[in-house]
Amino acid sequence: MNPVQHLVTEDDIAGFLASTPDFFERHAELLASVQLSSGHGDRAISLQERQAVLLREKIKGLETQMVEMIRNGQDNLVIAGKMHAWTGKLLQVVQARDVPGAIVQGLASELQIPQAALRVWGMDDAYAGQSFAAHVSADAQAFAASLSAPYCGANDNFEAAGWLPQAAQAQAQSLALIPLRADKDAPVCGLLVLASPDARRFHSGMGTEFLERLGEMAGAALSRLRAPGAVAASRVA
Repeated sequence: MNPVQHLVTEDDIAGFLASTPDFFERHAELLASVQLSSGHGDRAISLQERQAVLLREKIKGLETQMVEMIRNGQDNLVIAGKMHAWTGKLLQVVQARDVPGAIVQGLASELQIPQAALRVWGMDDAYAGQSFAAHVSADAQAFAASLSAPYCGANDNFEAAGWLPQAAQAQAQSLALIPLRADKDAPVCGLLVLASPDARRFHSGMGTEFLERLGEMAGAALSRLRAPGAVAASRVA
């Protein structure tokens, strides 16, 4: 019986060329004689020309990525500057009761987020009559406490959307709900809501690092409203 003949496949050829890098050094004439599609129309080009085309395309892609990285870096610098200005204004607030208003107003003036509101709980009784200390249901408080990161997504009739100004409530299509803590080890003491009429502005796939930093700064500023010893007592509990 004739032995079974092995048919050479494309994979065999590719494997041979990969394991024999000096093949084209010994057969340099093949580089000029092999004709390939240019990738742009029906024109045929040599293997060397094809490699040059692929290299130029790769370089172009890398240049595009570099431009995108530079643009992102510039955008981050702008955001950092705005965050710095917003934080500076919070530090200048004299009366503790004015801190919640300064947080919301600063979001509009420094960070261009005009649709925002917040509520806090567990504060000193001296602030009980303030709008920022208005009633928040147990369900809403439990929801805020369950958030390990800001919620970003559609406005699914969240209670927090009702804290926005009347005009903003009707327009709010997407929300960012940010839990507020005096520090990372303290319990949630409030919820900051950002809204947009654009349903795609806040979505589940977006990064939340900026929102987390914003919540940390707001929560730290709001710690001035806590009753004396409240933070320490909550940690002991």
